[in-house]
Amino acid sequence: MRIGECLRDIMVLPPQEARRIAAGEVIDRPAALIREFIDNAIDAGASVIEVSIEGGGAKKAEVSDNGSGMDRDNLERAVLPHATSKIRSLDDLDTVETLGFRGEALAAAVAVARLEIISSAAGGEAWRLEAGPGEERPVHVSAASRTRGSTVRALSLYESIPARKKFLKREGSEALLCRQVFIDKALAFPDITFRFTQDARPKDFFPAVSSKKERFAAAALDTNEGKFLHEIGVSGEGFSVGLVIGGPELFRTDKRMLYVFANGRRIQDYSLINAVEYGTQGWFPNGTHPVGAVYLDIDPSLADFNIHPAKREARFKDPGAIHHAISSGLRDFCRRHGLKSGAEQSAFRITNYNTDWLTLPNRHEGTGGALAMKALLDNPPEFAPLPGQGQNETRGEAQPVFAAEDAPVYGEPRYAGTVFGVFILLEWGDKLFIIDQHAAHERILYDRFLSQPVPRQELLVPVSFTTESAEDDSFLEAKKQELATLGVIIEKDGNGWRISALPSGWSLTDPQTVKEILSLREAGENIAERWAATLSCHQAVRDGDQLDAGAALCLGKEALMLPQPRCPHGRPVWTEVSREALYKAVRRI
Repeated sequence: MRIGECLRDIMVLPPQEARRIAAGEVIDRPAALIREFIDNAIDAGASVIEVSIEGGGAKKAEVSDNGSGMDRDNLERAVLPHATSKIRSLDDLDTVETLGFRGEALAAAVAVARLEIISSAAGGEAWRLEAGPGEERPVHVSAASRTRGSTVRALSLYESIPARKKFLKREGSEALLCRQVFIDKALAFPDITFRFTQDARPKDFFPAVSSKKERFAAAALDTNEGKFLHEIGVSGEGFSVGLVIGGPELFRTDKRMLYVFANGRRIQDYSLINAVEYGTQGWFPNGTHPVGAVYLDIDPSLADFNIHPAKREARFKDPGAIHHAISSGLRDFCRRHGLKSGAEQSAFRITNYNTDWLTLPNRHEGTGGALAMKALLDNPPEFAPLPGQGQNETRGEAQPVFAAEDAPVYGEPRYAGTVFGVFILLEWGDKLFIIDQHAAHERILYDRFLSQPVPRQELLVPVSFTTESAEDDSFLEAKKQELATLGVIIEKDGNGWRISALPSGWSLTDPQTVKEILSLREAGENIAERWAATLSCHQAVRDGDQLDAGAALCLGKEALMLPQPRCPHGRPVWTEVSREALYKAVRRI
C-alpha cells in the first residue's frame, strides 16, 4: 500500500497515547532510566548514590540516594507531566544549574513502566508512591519507612508496549549501556560515592575522592594506568575547564576514551575533542589518540542544553574561545613538561661539538618504518619534567638533556654502524645509543622550521586550482598571510586560487600540494606546527637511506642534543642500552 493511501482524517490523539509516544523520546532504553534517576539524585544533593539493575535494566532499574527527599505533596506532583522544582519560566533556562529541569523524566517513566518511589524529606515521614501505565494513570501513595533520601525503581519497562520492547538489545548489551551511563556520572562527580549492582552482584564501587584525576583512574582505566594521568586547568570569560590527560605512554587507537563533560553532563562535542587532539599534537604515536576528559564549567547563560531530548548535545555562545583555551592550555603544558626517556638517566656532555646544519646525501625510498616503531615503543618513556625543570622554574623551553655543565665528560661518541637501514648506533661511555635516523632528522628539521623563516622558491609555472567548498575558500582567504610566512604564496585567481611559491625543496605533485595545504584546516590554531611537521617528514632521510659514517655520526650527535627527543608525530627519537644491561643479557655478570 502506498503512503498516500494510508492517510485518514486528522485527529487529536488521546492523552494517554500521546504520553506513551512522547515518552519514547526521553526513555528510549533502560540506560535512559538510569541517567534520569541519577540526575535527580545529584540535583537532590546526594553524597551517596547506589544503582541496581536486573534483566539489563528492563526488568528493574533502581537508583537510591541520600539526598533531600520529598514530602507527600511533592511526591504526588513529581510524576505529573512537566512537574519540576528547578525552573518556573522559560527565562530560568538562562540560569539553571541543575542536570534536570524539564519535568519529563518521571512522567515518561510512568508512561512506559511501573514506577515505585520511596522518599523521606530530611529524615521525617517516608512515603511510597506506585504508578504505572493506564488509562487514568492511577497513583497510589502510602506510608513507608526509610531514612533521608529517595529510592526510585522502574519495573517491567515497555511491558505494555511490545512494539518498543522488541527493539531492546540483549540483556547483556543493555546492562553494558546502563553501566556506561553510571560510569559517565561517576566521572563527572568525583565527590560523590557511587555503587553499581547488576543482578544482585556488586560490580563497581567508587568512593568519593578529592580530584577528577583519581576518579578517572578508578572508573575508566586499567590497573596502574592512572599513574600516567595529569590534571590541569584553564579558563576564559564565563567558563573554566578542568583537563585530565594521559601522558604519551597512555594512548588508544580510537577516540572512545576521550570524554567531554559540560556542567556535569556528558555531551558529544566534536569540536572540543579536536581541541584536545590539537593541543597534544606531536606527543602521541601516529594513528593513536590521547586518553582523558574535558570538564567544562560554563555560565548557563552562555550555553543551551535544551537542544537534545536527552541533553547529549549543547550549543555554546562562543565555542571558539573554549576551543582555544583547551588547545593552547594543553600545548603549553606539553611544552613546559619534557619527556623523560632513557636520556634522563644519562648525564653526558659533548665536547667540541659542531652543530652546523647536517649535509646529507640525496635520499632513496626505503622501508622499515613499522620495524622502527615497534623497536622504539617497546620501552615507552615516562611523561615528566626534564632535568632542571622544577616546579619553581620560570616558564621556558626545555634544555638539551646532555648540556648539563656538571655532567661528566666522556669525549666524543663513536659511530658503531647502522642496522636494518633504520637505526644509527653510537657508542658513548658505557652506553649504546640506538637512534632512528628518520625520526631524528625529522625532529631536527621540525625545530629549525619553527625557529627560522621557512625559505621559499618561486614557481616557474604557478599551481592553479579550485576548492570544493566555501569553507575551504574562507580558510585560504583568512590564512594566506600566515601561509606566506610558512613559505607558501597563494592568491585568489578569478573563481579559483593560484600558488606562486612553495618551500624550498618541495617535491610533491600539484594535487598532493593542494591536498596538504587544504588539510591545514584541520590543524585549528596549530597551522605552523602542522606545516613544519609536514615539511620535515617529507624532507627527512628515509628508512633504508644509506648515510656515510660522517653524516651518520653528525646526525646521531645532533639527535642526542635535542631538547625534546621525539619526532613531530610523537615517536621517540632514540633509546639506549647500558653495558651492564648487555652483560647481564648474555650472563657475563
